[in-house]
Amino acid sequence: MEENSLVAINSKSLTQELKILSSEEAELSLNVNNVSYSLKLEPRVTLLDALREKLGLMGTKKACDRGECGACTVLVNNRRINSCMTLAVMHIGAAITTIEGLAQDGKLHPLQTAFMTHDAFQCGYCTSGQIVSAVGMILEEMPKSETEIREKMSGNLCRCGAYPNMIAAIQDVLEEMEDAAI
Repeated sequence: MEENSLVAINSKSLTQELKILSSEEAELSLNVNNVSYSLKLEPRVTLLDALREKLGLMGTKKACDRGECGACTVLVNNRRINSCMTLAVMHIGAAITTIEGLAQDGKLHPLQTAFMTHDAFQCGYCTSGQIVSAVGMILEEMPKSETEIREKMSGNLCRCGAYPNMIAAIQDVLEEMEDAAI
């Protein structure tokens, strides 16, 4: 590549970076549930607000808006995050998965099915964050005990107290995974 074309590419990248750092809306691309979306967002927009307000993905809930409850949990590159505590611009190029992206080919994720089977919800407000967090926990490292499950899920709060049923649902899926591996 010639030096002039490198300068042009670098100046274009710099222009995009400076625009993102300003308070003006910037065009950016987010990969959500294996679909690439082109969005115009102010740099201060949280990932949670981008998902709900710009993409209409209402499964990710806004509750505390301070990263304390876990209702807004999504996966970014298969790692759990509180989407209310991070800016959308920080996830350009990342693979973002919401509760809507867990089902494959019209079939619910095993954890979604287990939550229904075990009646692991009451009001339902925390359910999507609980399920996404459980999926992330399993992807990060398989828990080895009920105590470890409880510890790893402690960032997700349920005001209704459906924890025993949630733990049972998660344990059920873990047992199915172990049986399938044998």
